[in-house]
Amino acid sequence: MLKSVFVFSGEKNHLPSAVFSTEGTARKWIRENRLSGTLTEYPVDDPIYNWTIRSGHFEPRRNDQRSADFIANFSSAYQNHFHFEEGEG
Repeated sequence: MLKSVFVFSGEKNHLPSAVFSTEGTARKWIRENRLSGTLTEYPVDDPIYNWTIRSGHFEPRRNDQRSADFIANFSSAYQNHFHFEEGEG
């Protein structure tokens, strides 16, 4: 069972263009296509909001930080992520 996936988003795109089961497969595809963007590791079946709280990296302190809008748009710099330019990263 997968514990995490690797999601690639191009530098000009807000939506992902690919999802991979391994970092190595993702890096190979990015390199072969000389892509620029970000590769981010996401845990499977574990929302980033919850993961970040459980990991001790974030604690909601205000009511708005518990709102649906906040949770739906939440991201964390604590996730493994890699930046690429023209396939190099």
